[in-house]
Amino acid sequence: MDSPQPERLAAWLRDHPLAVDACLAGLFFLVFSVAMGAGAGSGDAALFGLLLSVPLVWRRRAPVAAAAAVVALGLLQLVLVSTDLLPADVAALVMVYSLAAYAPRWASRAGLVVGLVAAGLAALRYYSPLYEPESLVIMAGAIGVTVVAAWALGDLRRARLQQVAGLEERARLLELERDQEMRLAATAERARIAREMHDVVAHSLSVVIAQADGGRYAGQADPAAATSALEQISATGRQALTDMRSLLGVLREDGGQEYAPQPDVAAIDRLVADVQASGLDVDLIVEGAPVTMPAGPQLAAYRIVQESLTNVLKHAGPASRAWVRLHWRPDALEVAVLDDGRGAAAALAGEDGPVPSAPGHGLLGMRERAELHGGRLTAAPRHGGGFGVQAVLPYRSPR
Repeated sequence: MDSPQPERLAAWLRDHPLAVDACLAGLFFLVFSVAMGAGAGSGDAALFGLLLSVPLVWRRRAPVAAAAAVVALGLLQLVLVSTDLLPADVAALVMVYSLAAYAPRWASRAGLVVGLVAAGLAALRYYSPLYEPESLVIMAGAIGVTVVAAWALGDLRRARLQQVAGLEERARLLELERDQEMRLAATAERARIAREMHDVVAHSLSVVIAQADGGRYAGQADPAAATSALEQISATGRQALTDMRSLLGVLREDGGQEYAPQPDVAAIDRLVADVQASGLDVDLIVEGAPVTMPAGPQLAAYRIVQESLTNVLKHAGPASRAWVRLHWRPDALEVAVLDDGRGAAAALAGEDGPVPSAPGHGLLGMRERAELHGGRLTAAPRHGGGFGVQAVLPYRSPR
């Protein structure tokens, strides 16, 4: 296993640029002023070496100000030092590099121009008495090449820093997007579980209430009918409890829950039979040849029928009749649930009036289910009484 010490050291160096530059400036002074300046035999090398080393401490924190200090010291050197270039003048190349790497783009270009001008001035100041004009041009060109090389290296460093910053920003945005997708997925899952719970509980309780009322009225005259009603209540309660456990199982974290298949269009036959057993006169009409559909639209069709029959049990009134029609069209499944009960007033009251529904449930929940799979749903009173719910679910959901 690799030691984490190099990584910690690299992280510390990135987090403390001022301390790193201070150490480098001290090393620069020792090498180019003390060691190499002593060989020059002049106190000017040590003095200007010290002065030129100090701005290097802020070459990344404040590159423009540090470069201005180096330029001022360079001009002062041209006036006071008449012998030769000093070893510490390498600080000018370091500042050209720093401007190209860390300063704004305008300062980077200005540093290149000033460096080239300084190359010409240094050649004229220190080498014009020694060389012919042609050689002087070559000398100025050689100094200028070093300036351009330092600037090019700094510009490459700038590009690298920008690339790293872009990658870090992209990683940050991807992490934010991932967190947002997780929150949206959790919200959608909670909404799905809420819809499923509403459908299961509302339908099961409606059947239980209808069976209990029927058993109470038939108890004295027909004990067998009362017993049958109690058996239906027991079966409906057990089924509702099983459905609730399967829904709430997805909220557990131990992963030990068992998953049961979701109801589909084929289960509508059993659903209608259960409602018939509760005392509602309901007929199932199937038109066309069944077509293979994804699980999502099939579950939506089942829940729409379940919720609509639940509303019939709650609002249609006694001795009402209902029809469930499944029409397999060439492009979509058309689901219709009609009743001849007490009409739209009672049904709508169940949504907005005396029996308020939570947002996202009831008619609104059915409409959301249909739209989720690219379909549509309409619910309105029927002419002559009763209420009708019609939904169209395409065989293929939109991508």
